[in-house]
Amino acid sequence: MEMKIQLKICFQVIMLLCSDVATGNSPTSQITGTPISHTNLIFEILLAGVEIDQDNNIVLLDKEMASMRSGQTFLSQINDNIPKNLLSVVEMVTALLDQSWSLTQIQFETIVLTMVYSAHQARKQESRGQQEAWGEVLVQLANITVQELRGHHLIFYE
Repeated sequence: MEMKIQLKICFQVIMLLCSDVATGNSPTSQITGTPISHTNLIFEILLAGVEIDQDNNIVLLDKEMASMRSGQTFLSQINDNIPKNLLSVVEMVTALLDQSWSLTQIQFETIVLTMVYSAHQARKQESRGQQEAWGEVLVQLANITVQELRGHHLIFYE
């Protein structure tokens, strides 16, 4: 039960960090035309609660929402497009750091959801080395997100 609450809080914090996208104030939303209703829907889905099952797939706790097309689309995006192992996340970060243009809406959403997944993985690892490795990619993803929201003007933190 504690993990459900922690995941819900993680999702809320990340969605609040991304509020500039929802209001159209970030470079990404201006380029991709992210509709406010789309962001609100994702926020509503995340607030309803999620769990990570034994196969590392996200499961919506609200069965009615999970049966709706929007819920199924969300689950498909997060379970099919989010890297599930450390090497895949590192490869994604490397590719994004080499990219010189603004992120697409899909890339941005994938990064935000991967941040949540990485935070969960960092917390659940028993080995300190694995915790630090997941934590490091989490910081890199956060840097990419902040850089995108601020318009590529920030220095990366380490």
